[in-house]
Amino acid sequence: MSDIDAIELKRIRWRSRRGLLELDLVLTRFLAQEFDGLSQHELAVYRRLLDLPDNDFLDLVNGKADIDDAELMTMIERLRAL
Repeated sequence: MSDIDAIELKRIRWRSRRGLLELDLVLTRFLAQEFDGLSQHELAVYRRLLDLPDNDFLDLVNGKADIDDAELMTMIERLRAL
């Protein structure tokens, strides 16, 4: 995968703003603490997470649900640790 440019990084940050306060708080911490250190592959996985509906995403982050996709689950575990 080619490097993601600065404009696409801004889009990803914008898409990280969600409609649920609890999810926004976790994602804000993630953006501040870990986002800039993500590899290209990790960015691709994170973008896949952003495609999830807010309530499903929140249930995953809160530990109320798990997902069978190992890559997504690894990123969810990083979010849960914040």
